Amino acid sequence: MALELKNITKKVGGQIHIKDTSLVLETGYFNVLLGKTGAGKTSLIKLMAGLDRCASGSIIMDGQDVTRLSTQKRNISLVHQFFVNYPHMTVFDNIASPLKVAGMAKSEIQGRVEDAADILQLRPMLSRYPHELSGGQQQRTALARAIAKQSNAVFLDEPLANLDYKLREELREQLPELFAGRGTVVVYATSEPEEALLLGGKTGLVHDGHVTQFGNTADIYRQPMDIVSASVFSDPPINQITVTKKGATFKLDAASVEWTANGTTASLSDGSYIMAIRPNNVLPVKTKAATVAVTGMITVTELSGSESSAHFSFAGQNWVSLAHGIHPYEIGADRTFYMDPAHCFFFSPDGQLVA
Repeated sequence: MALELKNITKKVGGQIHIKDTSLVLETGYFNVLLGKTGAGKTSLIKLMAGLDRCASGSIIMDGQDVTRLSTQKRNISLVHQFFVNYPHMTVFDNIASPLKVAGMAKSEIQGRVEDAADILQLRPMLSRYPHELSGGQQQRTALARAIAKQSNAVFLDEPLANLDYKLREELREQLPELFAGRGTVVVYATSEPEEALLLGGKTGLVHDGHVTQFGNTADIYRQPMDIVSASVFSDPPINQITVTKKGATFKLDAASVEWTANGTTASLSDGSYIMAIRPNNVLPVKTKAATVAVTGMITVTELSGSESSAHFSFAGQNWVSLAHGIHPYEIGADRTFYMDPAHCFFFSPDGQLVA
């Protein structure tokens, strides 16, 4: 089973909203669409689900052209970030609703609903109504409906966004197992790079209505093909600055900072490059690897669990450091951070990865 997008586009008010996109999404793993809010993830899902029409191109599902088929005829399930359950129906009837519409026998409906309820730990709640459930239970009901339907494709549009932290962690761990071995194409949209990494599988990076890169999630995290992809796959935002290489030396154009090129960067030609480094590789303490010092004025600080982040003004740019542990920062004060050159990406002036 595969879901293939062939040169699909979407227009809104005569303007191109989804640019020419071709993808092959397969079973056996999560297919993640990662991008910031407004990048086009939901629009792509609506096209795949048949909720919106393609301006051009075609959608092939299991070898069949479904481009012009209605949503009902595509045998798909869609789970939104909001708890979409029928308030006048019990949990049992909510899970069973697409099966009843399909005219399935009562005995088969009973079995499918109970199996899905057991998987999602909803058996004690089958006689309850949505208003009697917690947010997590309501979302599990929506997921159970998708599992019971046994769809060819399941689209999960930021399904955990409105849950509290603990529930998100629990369901995030369970989701890959829930759909494992079901022969279903699973497409999961998220705006969080960390979530894409945790889910694994394959990821399509979405920016401005265009999939900039698609492949194994870990691979494209380690080697984004251009500066746009690197930016999409970084939260907090990836740090960027222009550097010049001359001989064996790199120098930041807007600061008196330089270091010796080594590894793959040593073979780069002399010239100007865009250098980028993720915030977790810019540290407030010097280590054996993080040796290149950059100093800037602290503008914003945040504590998140066991991590400390600091935004600082450096060479006319807003940079971010993200470090484990609690680190004292003073707003308005200068602070020196240390970066590891081995974790720097280098892009050509037009934004393509070179090292």
